[in-house]
Amino acid sequence: MTIRLERAGAVGHLLIDRQAKRNAFTQAMWEALPDRIAEAEADPAIRVLLLRPAEPGAFSAGADIAEFGEGATDPVWRARNQAAIATAQLRLARAAKPVVAAIEGDCIGGGCGLAIACDLRVAGPAARFGITPAKLGLVYSLHDTKLLLDLVGPGQAKRILFIGALIDAAEALRIGLVETIAEDPTEAALEWAETIAANSQFSVRHGKQVIRRILDGQAADDAETSDWFAAAFTKPDFAEGVSAFLARRKPDFA
Repeated sequence: MTIRLERAGAVGHLLIDRQAKRNAFTQAMWEALPDRIAEAEADPAIRVLLLRPAEPGAFSAGADIAEFGEGATDPVWRARNQAAIATAQLRLARAAKPVVAAIEGDCIGGGCGLAIACDLRVAGPAARFGITPAKLGLVYSLHDTKLLLDLVGPGQAKRILFIGALIDAAEALRIGLVETIAEDPTEAALEWAETIAANSQFSVRHGKQVIRRILDGQAADDAETSDWFAAAFTKPDFAEGVSAFLARRKPDFA
């Protein structure tokens, strides 16, 4: 399988395994990704997802251009492909559990789209980023463009999309496309994932939902978000957190 899920402790590894083609995504891979995410969401032992290449090298070169070039003239294939990419990106961006991306090499086109759909991104020093529809005569979807704009703002989003040039890891960090650079991005991303997994999942998952609502335009609490705030004080995680703080020990959020 070129997209597979492997569990290690509380972390589910979403592995992109097509390194011979720089992890370029085929139609089958776009269609498989939502199933792997659903599999991870259904596994109570998995608390955090880590999206990464199965082998050292490119994170993803994006869509498989050879396959895309062959199928793009067929309206039926084109519609199916568009739907598969949109579904994959939406499911990744709105996964119930946090998703961290480990980006070692090239992260281009649809591959960069996958990275910006994650909650956190760790880049290696050699990572390169680019979204290149202007080089192919294509138009980036509104959903993915919003994900980009949410991270880097409108000016930088326009620069990335209009010019289509690749940017290095240092520039990606400067403009907010990634959160940090690490010599070993997989190790650093896994450390983040394990730290998140050890924290209160009630806090983490509801915090993720609150941030998503804000990014989607909600500006004030409603009945549901107010209930999340109030309910936290009645949950075992709150009792454990306070007890651990008072005892000066590490909390154990079972």
